[in-house]
Amino acid sequence: MADTSPHPIARTLGAVLVFQLLIGALLILGDIRDAPLSLPFLKPNAPRLSDPVRPGDQRRTFNPSRDRPSTQPARNPGELPDRLTLTFEDAQWRLEGQISAEDAARLIPQIDAADPPVTDLVLQSPGGSVRDALDIGRHLRDRGIATTVLSGEICYSACPYLYAGGETRTAEENASIGVHQHSFGENTFLPAFTAIDDIQRGQAEVMSYLDDMGIDVRVMRHALATPADEIYILLPEELERYNFVNPSDS
Repeated sequence: MADTSPHPIARTLGAVLVFQLLIGALLILGDIRDAPLSLPFLKPNAPRLSDPVRPGDQRRTFNPSRDRPSTQPARNPGELPDRLTLTFEDAQWRLEGQISAEDAARLIPQIDAADPPVTDLVLQSPGGSVRDALDIGRHLRDRGIATTVLSGEICYSACPYLYAGGETRTAEENASIGVHQHSFGENTFLPAFTAIDDIQRGQAEVMSYLDDMGIDVRVMRHALATPADEIYILLPEELERYNFVNPSDS
């Protein structure tokens, strides 16, 4: 009797096709979830970032290209740069925009060569490259540069690591500072054991950095519990509790 079972190559191609269809379906569902008219069963776990933050209700959906916090007084930052940019505005040095790969190598020389010298740096960023944030943050600490987040402005994702690098750190009353989970590799299709190893090493490096900067590493429990498409907004009392706010030693 003839063997009618599928050829091994055909089975493999079929499995690949099913996998590709599954990925496509997940991407479509993700688009629907982010759409204004999302279906009830696809709604995000957290409210929109524009919703007020209250104690115990601090996780918000987060899409850097769309979401802005509901801070009061509201400050319109305009369109943030696509890449981290150092500017001098209103007698203040500002570092703002998306943190991209290689930004540390590009910006550290700019900070060192700035005239007038950078002594206090206003930060505003939706986040980005963790590695570059850590490298810039360490350099800020080595140079004794203070960091500030202004009222109505944001510092999310990897940006709090820049902020933590400040010799002294201040956040105005309605500044919005938030943390979440991070990815540490560029290739999201690595084998599971490799991806997990990268994530664990990356988290250990972040915790070591925060400890070196004098930040209470217990803040990471909020970051690790918050998915990458959400953000956990730190309340003023939490900024104090975890020693993010450290205006002076006096």
